[in-house]
Amino acid sequence: MPAIERIYPILKNKYFISLAVFLVWMSFFDPKDWGLIYNRNQKLKDLQKSEKSLNQQITETKKELSFLKTSAQTIERYAREKYLMKKDNEDVFLVKNPENQSK
Repeated sequence: MPAIERIYPILKNKYFISLAVFLVWMSFFDPKDWGLIYNRNQKLKDLQKSEKSLNQQITETKKELSFLKTSAQTIERYAREKYLMKKDNEDVFLVKNPENQSK
């Protein structure tokens, strides 16, 4: 009984009640509640990771572009590897590795 007698006046306190109502309101009913803030922070982290990977792709593409601008041999090699182009007097055989197909 003594513990309940000590807690009951705290629960009747108007400041405690207003603080409890405020915390419940901010947690669940506010348009900018804590769940929304957490989700936005997660989305921001995902977008930052995506930005890093896209910046890396941009640097790699710029590097390839600089190689392609330097000589005709690199253009020919790039066309053969990426687009499977061939000269008129040659045949192209594609050999696929069965280990890579399962992935």
